[in-house]
Amino acid sequence: MPDNTPVPDSDQDSIRHRVTQVIDMLRPFIQGDGGDIEFVDLTDDAIVQVRLCGACVGCPGAAMTLRFGVEARLREV
Repeated sequence: MPDNTPVPDSDQDSIRHRVTQVIDMLRPFIQGDGGDIEFVDLTDDAIVQVRLCGACVGCPGAAMTLRFGVEARLREV
């Protein structure tokens, strides 16, 4: 269960930077399959929101891409 404690602004900036680095690293792989990913928001309680675009919309593998690709990589950093 996520901790709903707000993240200080300075930490949010650091998290936001790391998230965009991970997304930039994964983007070529996702684009290679005709899709794309974009950073949407970082909530006050450090929940990252992204949007899959292009061929990823409606793709049955999109949930797997998010869970085992994007989320797993974000948890590593």
